[in-house]
Amino acid sequence: MECFVIEGGHRLSGTIVPQGAKNEALQVISATLLTSEEVVIDNIPNILDVKNLIKLLKDIGVKVTKLDENKYSFCANEVNLDYLDSTAFVEKCSSLRGSVLLYGPLLGRRSEERRVGKECVSTC
Repeated sequence: MECFVIEGGHRLSGTIVPQGAKNEALQVISATLLTSEEVVIDNIPNILDVKNLIKLLKDIGVKVTKLDENKYSFCANEVNLDYLDSTAFVEKCSSLRGSVLLYGPLLGRRSEERRVGKECVSTC
């Protein structure tokens, strides 16, 4: 089984080529929360679960731009972590099984913002 191994203390950068499968797309899209920099993803399948995850990201403040038929830009430099405590967020998550993939990046983001003591700021 292939997997991503992420060890702390090392800056992440690079390019991966998603297969265009739903489950992989949900994972890669969720990972956009790990940075406040712009992330461009190509080969995103046009299916309901993926659309719902993208809408959920927009709801929490991620700037999403559709660049082409299956290509999107994501910028999570102004995520509203307070929205995570809302009933609306819980209801939307309960209707999308893939939303569980957001919890790791959101937990990491919340922990990092508390550790640094300020909001993430970028120029997206």
